Amino acid sequence: MNKYKIINDPVYGFIEIPSELVFDVLSHPYFQRLRRIRQMGLAELVYPGATHSRFHHALGAMHLMNQALEVLLNKGHHITEAEIEAALLAILLHDIGHGPFSHTLEATLLNGVHHEEVSLKIFEVLNEEFEGQLSRAIDIFTGSYHKPFLHQLVSGQLDTDRMDYLNRDSFYSGVAEGVIGYDRIIKMLDVHNGQLVVEEKGIYSIEKFIVSRRLMYWQAYLHKASIAADHTLVNVLNRAKDLYNEGRRDLYLAPHLEHFFANNISLDDFLCQEIHLKNFVLLDDVDILFSIKMWMNDKDVILSLLSKSLIDRRLFKIMYVDKDIDSLFEQKKSEFYLIHPELEIYDKYLFLKDTAVNNAYIPGKDSILIKMKDGTIKDFEELTEVMTIKSMSHPMVKHYIFYPVL
Repeated sequence: MNKYKIINDPVYGFIEIPSELVFDVLSHPYFQRLRRIRQMGLAELVYPGATHSRFHHALGAMHLMNQALEVLLNKGHHITEAEIEAALLAILLHDIGHGPFSHTLEATLLNGVHHEEVSLKIFEVLNEEFEGQLSRAIDIFTGSYHKPFLHQLVSGQLDTDRMDYLNRDSFYSGVAEGVIGYDRIIKMLDVHNGQLVVEEKGIYSIEKFIVSRRLMYWQAYLHKASIAADHTLVNVLNRAKDLYNEGRRDLYLAPHLEHFFANNISLDDFLCQEIHLKNFVLLDDVDILFSIKMWMNDKDVILSLLSKSLIDRRLFKIMYVDKDIDSLFEQKKSEFYLIHPELEIYDKYLFLKDTAVNNAYIPGKDSILIKMKDGTIKDFEELTEVMTIKSMSHPMVKHYIFYPVL
């Protein structure tokens, strides 16, 4: 069987599958599951085109990784064929641990377990299946490999992950502000003392990259309707889980979802008990959506209300608040419970206060380094002429309240 395939991607054109091992990993059921995990969660409720998957994104990031490594090879840096394959596998599998709707349910299904920890566990399981052929890829993924720039291309402030998701999410959502000059940035990449750097003439492309990232977060990932949908999804699952724990065994649950309702799974549990992983890799958006559709007609008034809100897109409101958030929060509660006093006992599912945090660029340990024409290395933040970029080195925080429509 010919395993050197090409895939037609709407963003980049043809993406090559460069080796038999990459093809076999891509064909594995654990990776194929990413077809059923939405890249942007519930953003399609705001931008109808944003229905692309983690599968799309992983392929795109691998494509950009391949381009970046080719640039570095052409600039005289020694990278072996085995290292190239390992780097491609590392970026291909970097999101393998995402649960349904990507980040949205990360803290709901598993207790304090980050998707990168799940990814590493799945990586290790796959490595056993492939008889150790993924060991170097795991070292690159974790940052323990002796060439740091390979890890920085997988996970850093200028990695191929970010370059793809900004470009791809912009393409599918139609939010033009997310478009970046990824090809220009990749052409400007270099390595100095094992660290990834950018040539000085690429600094304006980096500025555009960071501004695009800031704008994309506010217009897409942190759009008010997206936030409202995410909170509603979490509350639906929390209400269903509470009912299950109260003894509602007649509650419809997709079989693999029920496992996570019946068990409070910590990181140690997940890493040590194989049954949790077996259920996790069979759980995707389809299980969650079908369960929610069934709950629309459940006898529990709150579960039904929240499920209909999500499926019928009758979303709760998000209001950003600069001051007096507590008084406004209580005012919204009073107004709602004046009309619906019977729902006040379900307060925790209906109202909340939270913050949206936008980090476009974080200076320090993982700074973007610029290689000057004289060979010296400087921090990007020292060189940028754009004051907006300097302000983006500090997190932008917006406080908001989440509440139902009267």
